Amino acid sequence: MVAKINIEIAYAYPDHFYLKSFKVEEGTMIQHAILQSGILAQFTEIDLRENKVGIFSRPAKLTDLLQEGDRIEIYRPLLADPKEIRRKRALEQQQKQKEQENIKRADKKLEKDLQRKSLKKELNND
Repeated sequence: MVAKINIEIAYAYPDHFYLKSFKVEEGTMIQHAILQSGILAQFTEIDLRENKVGIFSRPAKLTDLLQEGDRIEIYRPLLADPKEIRRKRALEQQQKQKEQENIKRADKKLEKDLQRKSLKKELNND
């Protein structure tokens, strides 16, 4: 008789996740466990040729063997390139800094103009 091991399978969306615990035979490959779980019928967008998988956040292959307590994670494709997001965020931050510098310059100019007007008024009153 082949021993059974406890595993979990997880698939996450930005706002919710699916997590299922079940038993498989010891020596089961990740791909077979995914097929046995029924998750592919529930989430038809999962394509094991495209979606990456992992065990506890560590990349894994579909042919890797499972061990007691493993959590298979099926990862969704990235919607945006992380490098591009960082570049965009850095550019936005630079623009904000320039805007703040322009506001400071305008405030200083306004302050100087007000001081000049105040001095002219004082001189005219004397």
